[in-house]
Amino acid sequence: MVIRTFIRPSPLAPAAKARSPLLPLWITAGLLSSAWMDPLPSHAAETAPAPASSEPLPKEEDFYRIVTLPIPPGITLEAGAMAFLQNGQLAVSTRRGEIYRVNGAMQEDPGKMKFHLFASGLHEVLGLAEKDGWLYCAQRGEITRIKDLDQDGRADRFETVSDNWGLTGDYHEYAFGSKFDTEGYLWVVLCLTGSFTSDAPFRGWCLRVAPDGKTIPTASGLRSPGGIGANHLGEMFYTENQGPWNGACTLKHLVPGDFMGHPSGNTWYSLAPEMGPKPPTPASGGRLHLEAEKNPRLRPPAVYFPYPKKGQSASGIACDTTGGGFGPFTNQLFVADQAHSTVMRVSLEKVNEVTQGACFMMRQGFDSGNLALEFAPDHSLMVYGTDRGWGARGGKPFALQRLVWNQKTPFEIRQMLAKPDGFELVFTTSVQTATASNPADFQLKTYTYIYQSRYGSPEVDPTRLKVLSATPSPDDLRVRLKTNKLMAGHVHELKITGLRSANGLPLLHGEAYYTMNQIPKVTN
Repeated sequence: MVIRTFIRPSPLAPAAKARSPLLPLWITAGLLSSAWMDPLPSHAAETAPAPASSEPLPKEEDFYRIVTLPIPPGITLEAGAMAFLQNGQLAVSTRRGEIYRVNGAMQEDPGKMKFHLFASGLHEVLGLAEKDGWLYCAQRGEITRIKDLDQDGRADRFETVSDNWGLTGDYHEYAFGSKFDTEGYLWVVLCLTGSFTSDAPFRGWCLRVAPDGKTIPTASGLRSPGGIGANHLGEMFYTENQGPWNGACTLKHLVPGDFMGHPSGNTWYSLAPEMGPKPPTPASGGRLHLEAEKNPRLRPPAVYFPYPKKGQSASGIACDTTGGGFGPFTNQLFVADQAHSTVMRVSLEKVNEVTQGACFMMRQGFDSGNLALEFAPDHSLMVYGTDRGWGARGGKPFALQRLVWNQKTPFEIRQMLAKPDGFELVFTTSVQTATASNPADFQLKTYTYIYQSRYGSPEVDPTRLKVLSATPSPDDLRVRLKTNKLMAGHVHELKITGLRSANGLPLLHGEAYYTMNQIPKVTN
């Protein structure tokens, strides 16, 4: 690795010539997905019908409250990335190139929170991770590591760790960085030029970067990532946004050597001999799961977020490794949506060695366009937002908030698991046997998307499935659904109406969306 170093001059010393930012800030005036230009649908509730009693319906805030952290006047905190540091401070970066250290982000009295400017002059930091006393940041053009040498609270040393990719100055060439994986690598997902073409090396790729700067091309076929993060097993995922070759927003499993579906960046296989031959260009106008049968390197999305029902700009990812400190969703992924100002929940499983699963609504009503998520040491979920360039439902230009569990368990579908002849639903609390046994209360339909070079796709190939039986488990925590058929390559949209918990309450969110890449095999 060739280290390029910039030392911040002491305020007492004569000013030295400082390294300038990579590009003017006005270039970054776009947003993370051109899909954000689409109009936002009305904000509709997802709760089941009211119970027959006069008891009020449960609401999201009954179980998870939003705490808004005050941002000091004069600080434009347009969301970038977050990381909790070993000293307990929260590091937050901005799209304007600043990094602040925040004291007291988890205090019950957020008014005691203090911001301190740690670094500035960077280029749209969309990834933060700490290692061995250095703060690593993913800038648009490089991975940089930063250190405070004289312990005055300001970064003094800036070192380029890797800049093994290109950029043109296009507004959409974002670079999102992960936390360090179990092997010590940072993963970087790179947006295409303008979200359509690859006009600079490795645009539309995922790269892995070691702390010493070794950079490994890892996967091609990306379009417009909005966030990246690992699950509890250390497997890496990123969010992809609707557009060409992507019918809707998705969560995709990053596996070294794979092709994620958008062919524009494949021209750079000449720079990545370790990746093997360039994958064939897919035929436009077909179905992704059928193309994947012809090309095993083409990895289908683990989860679709149906557009626009489940958002219009999937973004940050965080895994609940709190061991129950955030409620009944241990080891599940939480995914933000910028346009809808929401946080969704994802339950994953592997079927025939392929990752797939279901998405559910988690919490609505945040102040700005949610971009980054990070679990705090106190097990709350930090939610960091901006509406820069395009609007978001929240309405505010930026926000830093916490989602805190109220120690009350909501009645929710915790998991939706595929079976050879239907699904098994796992609930957070026990169900009423009588209301869990009526197949008519479980409505199931499927659809998929056109895999095409044109922008996005409507829902196509719809089918209406029949739920033949609904059988509660002996402990009343599960319900087994048997259906007349399942559809590979389709989203299976489930709506539950009459089901009640043991204490007579409806589901907080009565919808689930399962992406069926593989139908489980029948076992003896």
